[in-house]
Amino acid sequence: MSSLKVYLIAGEPSGDLLGSRLMRALKKQMKGDVIFCGVGGETMNMEGLKSLFDIKDLAVMGFMEVVPSIPKILRHLNEIIKDIQKQKPDIVMTIDSYSFSARVHKKLQAIGYEKPHVHCVAPQVWAWKKGRAKKIGQFVDHLFCLLPNEAQYFEPYGMATTFIGHPVVEGGADKGNAILFRDRYNIPKNATILCLLPGSRKNEIKYLLPVFKDSVEQLRSYVPDLYVVIPTVKTVSDRLLAGLKDWAVPHVIVEGEKERYDAFAAANVALAASGTVSLELAMAGVPHLIAYKVSPLTGAIARRLLKIRFINLLNILADEEIIPELLQDNCTVDKVVDTLRQLLEHPEQATRESLKKLGLGDSSSPSDKLADELKKLARKGKK
Repeated sequence: MSSLKVYLIAGEPSGDLLGSRLMRALKKQMKGDVIFCGVGGETMNMEGLKSLFDIKDLAVMGFMEVVPSIPKILRHLNEIIKDIQKQKPDIVMTIDSYSFSARVHKKLQAIGYEKPHVHCVAPQVWAWKKGRAKKIGQFVDHLFCLLPNEAQYFEPYGMATTFIGHPVVEGGADKGNAILFRDRYNIPKNATILCLLPGSRKNEIKYLLPVFKDSVEQLRSYVPDLYVVIPTVKTVSDRLLAGLKDWAVPHVIVEGEKERYDAFAAANVALAASGTVSLELAMAGVPHLIAYKVSPLTGAIARRLLKIRFINLLNILADEEIIPELLQDNCTVDKVVDTLRQLLEHPEQATRESLKKLGLGDSSSPSDKLADELKKLARKGKK
């Protein structure tokens, strides 16, 4: 195949990570004869993407939290469409962030864009907004699914789908180096390490960091040798630093995939916001608690719309709470501390083998499969 031009759009850090692995796979398969443009974060930038703008403007979640950002989001949407028309890529792929991604595809359809435009990470129609399953096929050429049971929701409406497996199985979350990490940050060998992950969106830091901080301070009265490690991303690093200014608890803040995975290897327990990070922690074998809260109004709306018992993917797939969840009104300091103490006393929890049993992938590479499928679709689009 001749050189390939791929336009990628990732709206938040989890999509950025998936996009970076796809870029790496495409460069390998194309022997470097591939051009990338679009929107991404720090890991996609490291793979050679010059992002059209900073994705932190898109990393917003929650019904009421999105409202103040609407003008900026719409402005960026128009920027992307104009850039796609200018770049004339062979294929356009949006990654996750479905609410924003759907608007990109609708705009492309409206202007009659002729090249394939596809989406990776199926919208969670099994959890809420089931009508999306019918609508997505009207403006997206192909849908790439991370879970084996997702295609059944879209194919009855004529949506072309491909199951690629979950990229968490190829990320290396289980290959961190605990000894080097402790040495690098002068953490005592016998210290109990808590990995704190308060999210990658601004509103997550706003609502979760105060609870997480107070929980850690209370936990120290039970665990005097507690040391806190906080992996973060650039989208929220400034807010995180401001929120932890003058914090007396011994802690270190790290950035980057390697640092995060080394932190996982060193951690005895973790406290995290909901998301892909739970799968990574399970891969690394770190006992963890998922704690999450949003504004009261957003929470009330979510309770009416969500059709599932859990928010953690592992729990959803297993249909039981294998990872403890404390949500909204239950996300309190006392409950967080009690649960973390239980995990430290009884650390057995989900592991990499659990992920495979739940159908999240095998030893093959989801990114290689995705890259191969993208090349095929781009080739068809050129005919």
